[in-house]
Amino acid sequence: MRNERNGFLFAILGLLWGSSFVAIEVGLPYFPALHFAGLRYAVAGLIVLGYAVWTTDHWFPRSRDDLGVVLTAGALMIGGHHAFLYLGQEYVPGAVAAVVISLGPVLTALFATLLLGDRLTALSALGFAFGLAGVALVAQPNPDQLLSANVVGVGIVFVASACFALGAVLTRPFDAQLPPRSLQAWAMLFGSGLLLLAGSLTGESLAAIEWTPTAVWSLVYLSVVTGAVAFLIYFELLDRLGPTQINLIGYVEPVSATTISWVFLGQLIDGVTAVGFLAIFGGFALIKRHALARMLADRVTLGP
Repeated sequence: MRNERNGFLFAILGLLWGSSFVAIEVGLPYFPALHFAGLRYAVAGLIVLGYAVWTTDHWFPRSRDDLGVVLTAGALMIGGHHAFLYLGQEYVPGAVAAVVISLGPVLTALFATLLLGDRLTALSALGFAFGLAGVALVAQPNPDQLLSANVVGVGIVFVASACFALGAVLTRPFDAQLPPRSLQAWAMLFGSGLLLLAGSLTGESLAAIEWTPTAVWSLVYLSVVTGAVAFLIYFELLDRLGPTQINLIGYVEPVSATTISWVFLGQLIDGVTAVGFLAIFGGFALIKRHALARMLADRVTLGP
């Protein structure tokens, strides 16, 4: 029964986070990109902070390590990641962005090797190559049009994925005691402030927002459903499943995003993009082969 509940929550989380790429695509025509992301995480951060205050006494950073991990996660995993994601989705559909973002666990392993001295094996190096080849397939560069919208968009979203991966690695050395929900709330709020500031500095204006029903729906959905609610599901699954298994959610999101894009927008990714996604997943499987093998062995031992 517990495994069934975990599987249900995992599927719901994949569906919600996959749908967020489509909701961003739908809302972007009505919002300046950086302000859109900033408003989303301002609302989501306040909701998650309220939940943290309600459920734990440790809802405020108490140490330098607590503060350090909040600032790092807020700057890179919320601010940098979503700045480039939203800007990139001005050029490419949400389903394509979801495929590129799925490179995140591969880049996380790469940064851990470069910055923390994690061991690099030949198979891991092959996994990195598979991941990068997958992104190249998604971008589909044309020598005659190297700066086409698709190439530019994929490149920007690639930076978004790299920001998240770098943040995940740089937060590891901190001995923070802040509970995940408290950490995420403050990271969201700090990141949202950076996004709103960056938007203002680059000439964006809140006055440019077109408050249509579609705009309101997309912002509320992204803030409350795929922001606050989805992250609360994520925290519960992280405790139950551990980081390796929860990382697999990144490979459910593109499938979810593609399905939702097809149903609601009539869009489908092409075969080359699908092959690129499979290459990225193959890279992840090579890099995390030992952890995946342990996970499968545990499931066989425990049974259904």
